[in-house]
Amino acid sequence: MSSGLPTTAAPLAEGADDAILPFAVEPLDLRGRSVRLGPSIDTILRRHDYPNPVARLLGEATALTALLGSSLKGEGRFQLQTKTDGPVEMIVVDYEAPDRLRATARFDASRVAALGAKAKAADLIGNGHLAMTIDQGSTQSRYQGVVALEGQGLEEAAHQYFRQSEQIPTRVRLAVAEQVEGGEQRWRAGGLLMQFLPSSPDRMRQADLNPGDAPEGHERLDENALPEDDAWVEARSLAATVEDHELVDPAVSSERLLYRLFHERGVRVFEAQPLVEQCRCSRERVLGMIRSFSDEERRDMVADDGKIGITCEFCSRRYVVDPAEAEGEAASEAGESLH
Repeated sequence: MSSGLPTTAAPLAEGADDAILPFAVEPLDLRGRSVRLGPSIDTILRRHDYPNPVARLLGEATALTALLGSSLKGEGRFQLQTKTDGPVEMIVVDYEAPDRLRATARFDASRVAALGAKAKAADLIGNGHLAMTIDQGSTQSRYQGVVALEGQGLEEAAHQYFRQSEQIPTRVRLAVAEQVEGGEQRWRAGGLLMQFLPSSPDRMRQADLNPGDAPEGHERLDENALPEDDAWVEARSLAATVEDHELVDPAVSSERLLYRLFHERGVRVFEAQPLVEQCRCSRERVLGMIRSFSDEERRDMVADDGKIGITCEFCSRRYVVDPAEAEGEAASEAGESLH
């Protein structure tokens, strides 16, 4: 189902929160998605009372995961995970098709505090790697792409991923803010993803990787350089005008933003896809995980009260298990982690 945005009148200002809006600008061979996260991201971030810099970073990661994961067709799971030496040691965000999101972050509180309230994402992340995993239910349909994190933020890491792995000209914009809604502070997040997808493969070609510096005394001629397609240059220039507030302000809907950017070219939007914050954990999964450990390891898990306690890192739900319940033959979930 699709609809054309009018070129003579702007769309309504109010748009849907917790939703992905696919769009296409056919004259520019452009396709993309816009995401708005309201109550879902507020629940995720407030549940753990993250410091503001960590909350903003995890909000960006969640918006990026929604933009990328929503391309899955049918059932499947997309996971974004960082593991670095920075103050935010790890981020994990899951998107489970067709609409479920969950996210968590591990961080060193003292190192985050030392950076101050306005710490940049790159400083919080540090050096390490970002992995993007697509799992559609079988070994054959599992794919993972890895990007080195070397002081860049999540937007640039996403650009690097598409240059290296997908070789699709792509632009991503992400924003997170805390705003007053109904007299209370609420977290919001948003994002925009655009991809240049012409029918001709030659038009989509990008320049090869930089060949490096020339020997001293010689001028390096980059013979691999390719002129950029005019349509992509135009689309990228328009995306550069997007301001952070336009991605998170509830008074500026995704439709209205897309109209501002592309109404002269004729932008079409498709049916919005709702998103919900929902964890995958369950008592059955917890039992399966516990049963995957050896008898000795399970004995070490028993607390002073004689029970095994497990807290989900995503939703903070607490599971208390009697050791006798975890004894015996492993259940079908054995070996599957809580994550």
